[in-house]
Amino acid sequence: MSLINTVVPPFNTTAFHAGEFVQVTDATFKGKWSVVVFMPAAFTFNCPTEVEDAANNYAEFQKLGAEVYIVTTDTHFSHKIWHETSPAVGKARFPLVGDPTHQLTRAFGVHIDAEGLALRGTFVINPEGVIKTMEIHSNEIARDMSETLRKLKAAQFIAANPGQVCPAKWKEGEKSLRPSLDLVGKI
Repeated sequence: MSLINTVVPPFNTTAFHAGEFVQVTDATFKGKWSVVVFMPAAFTFNCPTEVEDAANNYAEFQKLGAEVYIVTTDTHFSHKIWHETSPAVGKARFPLVGDPTHQLTRAFGVHIDAEGLALRGTFVINPEGVIKTMEIHSNEIARDMSETLRKLKAAQFIAANPGQVCPAKWKEGEKSLRPSLDLVGKI
């Protein structure tokens, strides 16, 4: 079953953010756009490259009114040390969310039972807490946050312009489409 257009289920966990441990719940996602990025685990070789990419693009996410949440199955204590010891992860100014109970990885369909880890999953959630985009893939393939930014911008455009769709490779400022019978077979 797809999670697209479903509401994020209730959850409660702890994150390391801005030098503190903070609670993160489903209510945290309400009122603003959220980008939730699942990774297998802290202290790995590929995950820090993704955290660094998110950190390098964080100002753009904030400009769009979105918060980024990095989630692994580790604890918030692990995330504190990861942030302090990894130069790449140390650039993160967004919450590093612990999911040691696997509540989030299971709810978002990214849990690997045999390993107790998460697949690489990326979710864009609207201010009402509804999942608008999702991408899940094998852990050997790291993501490009510029594509996540493009998807966030497309989701925001569609939310602000009901009845329109963003065609392939749509970028902010480009022409969208208004679906109609007149377009069928003409594109």
